[in-house]
Order: sequence, then C-alpha cells, then structure tokens
Amino acid sequence: MEEHRVGLREVVIHAWSWLNYKPVYSDGDNPGMPNRRAFPEANAMWVPEEDQKRLAAYKLLQAYDNNQAAELAEAGGDLHAREKREFGDPAMFIDTVMANVLGREQTITVAGADTDSEQPTPDEAMAARVQELLRDWAEAELLAMRVQQTERKAVTLGDGVYRLAWEPGKMRPVLRVHDPGFYFPILPEDGDAGDYPTRVHFAWDLPADERRGIKARLRRITYELDWIRPATASGVDTTGRAVRAPLPATGPDPDQPEAEVPPPLTPGDLYYQETGAIARQYPWNDGPSYVTCYLTDATWILEDIKGNPDVDSLPLESATFATRGDGEVLDHLDLLLDFIPVIHLPNTVPPAEEHWGQSSLAKVLQIFDELTSTDTDSARASATTGAPMIGLWGKAADSRMEVQSIQAGMLLKLGEGGGMQALDTSQNLAELRNRTHDLEDRAAKVARLPAVALGTLDPSQAPSGYAMDVSLGPLDALIASMRLARDHKYALLLKMVQRLYLAGQHPDWVGVTVQPARLVFGSYKPTDKAAVLELAATGVEKGVLSLETAVKMLTEAGFPIEDAQREIERIQARQFEKARALADATGDTGLVGDFLGVTVTEPDPADAPPPNLPPAGDDDPSGSIPDGEEDDEEDGPQGSGGNA
Repeated sequence: MEEHRVGLREVVIHAWSWLNYKPVYSDGDNPGMPNRRAFPEANAMWVPEEDQKRLAAYKLLQAYDNNQAAELAEAGGDLHAREKREFGDPAMFIDTVMANVLGREQTITVAGADTDSEQPTPDEAMAARVQELLRDWAEAELLAMRVQQTERKAVTLGDGVYRLAWEPGKMRPVLRVHDPGFYFPILPEDGDAGDYPTRVHFAWDLPADERRGIKARLRRITYELDWIRPATASGVDTTGRAVRAPLPATGPDPDQPEAEVPPPLTPGDLYYQETGAIARQYPWNDGPSYVTCYLTDATWILEDIKGNPDVDSLPLESATFATRGDGEVLDHLDLLLDFIPVIHLPNTVPPAEEHWGQSSLAKVLQIFDELTSTDTDSARASATTGAPMIGLWGKAADSRMEVQSIQAGMLLKLGEGGGMQALDTSQNLAELRNRTHDLEDRAAKVARLPAVALGTLDPSQAPSGYAMDVSLGPLDALIASMRLARDHKYALLLKMVQRLYLAGQHPDWVGVTVQPARLVFGSYKPTDKAAVLELAATGVEKGVLSLETAVKMLTEAGFPIEDAQREIERIQARQFEKARALADATGDTGLVGDFLGVTVTEPDPADAPPPNLPPAGDDDPSGSIPDGEEDDEEDGPQGSGGNA
C-alpha cells in the first residue's frame, strides 16, 4: 500500500484502489471507504478494517458479472442508475478469459509415469501408480467441475479458494470451493505476505430465522499451525457445552517413581523430557516434525458478542463448537497434518510481498462503464428513431389536431397552410453504434483478447495461420502469466491430496511415496486441423519430426487421441514398408516385431528342406536320355584311355 498527499487530500494506492473512481466504492461522506448502504456485509462488526475494501470490491465485481452494477449504484445513492442498460459484456469477457486459461482439457500428470519401456524402473512404476490413483480421485471428486467453479471466481474477483478435508465415510479427500469473501488469512505485519499464513479463518454471517426462533449468528472455521500438544478427547464443560478436554496423565513408572510423568500423547508421538517438546513422524517426511494443524468450527450469537472484536479475536468462551460425524468436537482438533489444507488461488501473479490477485476486469472496468452509458444513449436514440417526434402546423380543420401521439393508420386533416415534419435521429444512432464498436475494440485491446478469441471475427475474413498466430501474441503472454500464477498452486493441491490419503491410511495407498504431480491445461488456440495434419504428416515423412512429436501436435490440435502411446503403436503396426526397411538394415527380426507390435517367429534351420542339386557332370538334371540315342554305359569306358 502506498500513500501520497496532494494538497489536503490523501491518495491511498492499494490492491483495489482502481475502483476509487466509483462513487459507490469511495464514499463521499467517508473518502476512500465503501458506501455502507451498498456494502453492509463489508462493514460488519467483526470484519477487519483492512478487509472491508476487499469484500466491497468482490461484491462490486460480482454485480458487474450479474448485470447488477446499476442496481448497486442505486443503492449507493445514484437515483438515475436504474435507467442504464447492461448487456452482459463483462460476463462475456470473464467466460472468454476463463476458457482460454483452462484450455480444452485439464490432465493430471506425474513425471516419469508415461514411459514406453517394457520394464519400467521402480521410480517409473511408482509414478505411473500415483498418476492413476490421482486421476481416479479426480474423477470421483468431480475435479473438472470444481476447477471451473474456482477459476470463475478467480477471474471475476481476483481470488479463488480450495479447501480439502478427509472424509472417513468416502475414504478419500473431499474438495470444496469457497467464495474468497469468506476467506480471512492472518497475514504477518512485518513478514512476506506472499508466504502462506499459519492461521486461516473462514467466516460468514448466518441470518436469523424468526419462525424457528433462531437468532442471527456468526460462524467461523479456523485452521492453525501450532506446536504439537498433549492428546485431548471430546467432552463437556461445566455448562454442558461440548469442548475438547485433555486426557488424564498416566501414573508414574513403578521402577522410577521420582521420574517425570510424561503428558498423554497421541499414538506414535514422542515426548522429549529435556525440552518438553512433542514430535511426530509423518509418513511423507524424512524426519520428525513438531507442528500440527488444529481445526476449530465455532458459532457465536451476534448479540452475545461484546466489545468490538474482529474475526481473529472473537472470544471462544461464548462460542458453541460443532461436532463431526464421528463424534469428535471441533475445538482445536488435531488433524494429524503438518500443513493447512487450504489453497488460495490468485488470478494473477501477486506483486512482491502481496497475497491477493487481481480481477481480469480491473483494467477494463471504466470502458465497460462507458459502454453502459453508450448503450443507454443508443436505446434512447432508437426510441426516437423508431417512433420519431412529429411537428404539425397550420389552421386546425377539426379538434383532432390536439392529439399528443401519432399511431399507425391515423388520418389528420390539416387546415390552410398546414404541414408536418418528423425529427430524424437516425444519424445520431449510427454515431452511437460506431462509438460502441470503438469501445468494444478498446476493451478487447486493453484486456489482450483479440477478435478471434472473443469469437467476433467474421469467418469469411479469417487471416492466414501465420497472421492469426501474430494476432494471438498478446493473448499468449496473458495466458502464460495467468497459468504461471496457478501452476504451483495446483501442484500443491495434488501434493496435499496424496498426503491426506497417506494420513487416512487408505489401503490402495499403502507403500506409496508422494510424487510431484501437475495439473496440465490444454491448448486454447483456434487451430486449422487440416493444416496441422498436413504439417505433421510432412514432417514425419521428411524425417524432421518424430512420430511422438507429430501425435502430440495432433492431440493439441483437437484430434480425438486419448492415449498418445497407444496411437503410436497403432500407426507403427500398419507401417509394413518401414518394417521391411528396418529388417534389411538390422537383420533383427525381434526389433521388427517390436516395431510392428507383433511376435515374429524365426524358422528353425533343422526344419529347412534339403537343396535340390543336379548330378555331377550332367547338364540334364532329370537324367533322361534323348530319343534316338542309346545308353553307352554298357559299352565300357569311352575315350582313348589315356597313356594306358
């Protein structure tokens, strides 16, 4: 936050000061603070002052998404705000940005899992096993839907929040999406706010129900990292309120009656008498840890809260604690985890030492206000163009000259010197429409969303592939930055899922070690499938692209390829000419069989037929005698007989 003094006015620059131009956000009676009538939730007694602007900004941005910005402005005192037209331009921008960030598909990948080796190494086998287990969890937990819910919050409001919890009944971690307006992290005053805090609250008001006799309440769920303490159990206090109470200590050791009695411990914990510390060995750590995460779920009746405490200092003495399905009271319940199972998802890379992201509407909000005003003026001009104002003059022929409106088919008799003229406002309407197009182009340029991404490009005027890639340059940079802000957050989420499975002792996860996993977003660019197919085929044919790269290109272009490795095997199984060339080059039939995906059996040399050779000294292999000739073998040896 920065402060600048200009004359007698103090200018404060903070994460949401780009909304100060809105009178409803920067109240004239209380400069720099949201209007209390428009944002009563942000001004609740328990909301910290530093969070009031954030909650008001969330509500204002949500109003733009729901076409209710004018209604909110009216609540802030603008009596003519309801006359403004809102046609959904902010919602269209939000949906477009979100669709491009997520891509066509989202895939969980683990490094080393997709190996084509017939005998994978132990690390590769473990990676493949974890990848399959994580994908099964994602399908059961509807991860794709949860991601879309959170991403829409993040793109619209600037922040999204996930919360994980182990569900014993389902035997898996469950994923919940929370509105960031319920999220209150306790950020350090002198530390790096970019580091994740050690205490996080989720808090919201519960309305009163007079018919059921229920008063207005405040609910707060707290996660806190702290030193491991002695074991506790569910119990009740003197007033009958459900609380957690320490377990009774064990008796002294009979062999060492004077030795210090250790406190009651959770099974598996170690107590160090010298320091009084309690350590625990988590299955995902190499060494022991001294911290754990505590969960508290408390509810207060608002009228019972005395003084002026904020969300972090509410008195637990007057709270009622919730009870989990297994009977555990949620009053500093030890979750047996050394991390807070909450993931804050910023929409953009936060500034240095900051925690919050920025809405994708931040830079274009004033343009949307101009669009709203122009659309309102266009609606008024359309009314006068469709039903123009008409002037009549002349001596009245009858009393009907006093009419105030003209209807279709009406006949007016004009007297001497009479006439009629209509006021033409069509030119004004055309200018307003041109201004609307200019503002839409300006908004798209500022938001770095080209026409091809917004879907407003005329297909008949589509540029070449290269020109389209050039036009998508600003969008590429935008999406790369937004995905950078998300990459490590989803890696952290998948790491927490693995750790929760290990902590819950799921039988399928026995012997599993935590693997680095990522959620990979698919391509978002519009592609010419025919051009990509031709490029991939030519590259493989000319030997400048591998088959693996070509299949990856086709997958990213949107071809229905579910398993890239299986697709490669199918292609190779039909490439007989290349298999023959491979056999000629290597002479290895086993290698040829691997290439084709079949088993090639070599013939046994012992089973080969004997060669059919002609008799020695005889040119006729059949041994027959020509007709008309006699066999001279009976006449004895022929020739001179040598020197005998």
